Amino acid sequence: MMTDYVTYRNLSPYPFCPGCSHSMVLDQLNAALVKLQLDPHILVIVSDIGCSGLSDQYFNTNAFHGLHGRALTYATGLKLAKPELKVIVIMGDGGCGIGGHHLLNAARRNIGVTALVLNNFNYGMTGGQHSVTTPHGGITSTTRTGGIERPLDIAGTVALNGASFVVRTTAFDKELPQLIAEAIMNDGFSLLDIWELCAAYYVPNNTFTRRALENLFTTLGFRVGVVHREERKEYARAYREQGAQSLNKPTLKPKPLETRFTSTLDRPVRILIAGAAGQKVVSTAAILGTGAVLSGLWATRRDDYPVTVMTGHSVSEVILSPEEIFYTGIERPDIYLALAPEGMKATHRQFASMIQSSSLYVRRDLLPVETNARTIPLDVGKVSRKEIAVATVAAVLRHANLYPLEALQEAIRITQRPAIAEESLKAVERSLAVIA
Repeated sequence: MMTDYVTYRNLSPYPFCPGCSHSMVLDQLNAALVKLQLDPHILVIVSDIGCSGLSDQYFNTNAFHGLHGRALTYATGLKLAKPELKVIVIMGDGGCGIGGHHLLNAARRNIGVTALVLNNFNYGMTGGQHSVTTPHGGITSTTRTGGIERPLDIAGTVALNGASFVVRTTAFDKELPQLIAEAIMNDGFSLLDIWELCAAYYVPNNTFTRRALENLFTTLGFRVGVVHREERKEYARAYREQGAQSLNKPTLKPKPLETRFTSTLDRPVRILIAGAAGQKVVSTAAILGTGAVLSGLWATRRDDYPVTVMTGHSVSEVILSPEEIFYTGIERPDIYLALAPEGMKATHRQFASMIQSSSLYVRRDLLPVETNARTIPLDVGKVSRKEIAVATVAAVLRHANLYPLEALQEAIRITQRPAIAEESLKAVERSLAVIA
């Protein structure tokens, strides 16, 4: 039986200033989604910074919140990874200016996402500074005598550079739900340049009204309504078709890991490996996760290291769980493996968060340390720098009984080159002497 969605909004009230047009646009987006009756599981709302960047949290859909001006890059990645998704970007005129390069590339590629630009001619969240769309003569906190710049024609720019559905309108347009729905269902890049009123800054600074907003179209000579429409192949689909034709096979051949071992782990375990460059922390975290999958567990991994080579910290966060993992961040490690001062310094907050039920495995030469966690010293005197991560992870694996050591050894064999695997397997053997 098909579900009827009467709203895609949650119960949280909007945070916007009284008179701000953002609330109107989000209500119209909700009306468009109700009209389309799309499964919320295939919807992703992507936002960045600014007042418009608050929008994604008010809908019962998937969401992605990122850096200012970068919303279209995240949306592009989502669409390329999962073309079946309906990806909706909510951004402001500030995001268009900061991320102008991304705006042009999304248009010329005709990437299949929908961008709703909440264009109120200034940076409303940070004090009303002028933006790339501030009209000539517009008074803002940074153009007190009136701006002298030519405003960016967002709709005209993306139309010229290849977007397949482009609209310019206002937040007061009664046809806005229909236009948004049409944009979402368009197969290529869609953009709606939605002109608004910023009640906090631009309206009082310029005695700006709805009538003045609508008259601005004529003053600037900008077209209104559907500015551009064309049929052009959507990028994610074209990319896959080209790959399939040239290779005569899927672009990426799946390499499934079949369960070969059994783990008794009955709860998620969050492991943080705090090391330094040259200790093979990242590659060791990879085989730790692979061994978990071979043991029937779910696994995630996140790595952190500086841009320098062979200097600085090297940190990996690994989560192992008998159930699917939906949140991959580690705020408080269950197991903290301290291999180098550089890694400990880079993860001092997570180190400080540990409690009595946490386990700190630490090189004996790094002691003493102040912690509430249970401390297990590691003897690594006979282990070389490039073996230390593998040897200590193997020791922790056995000591904490996470999954069979044989699974880690098999992960090494199937993921590493023979010469490297031989070194790693020897390091595993040395792990027997690491924990007394």
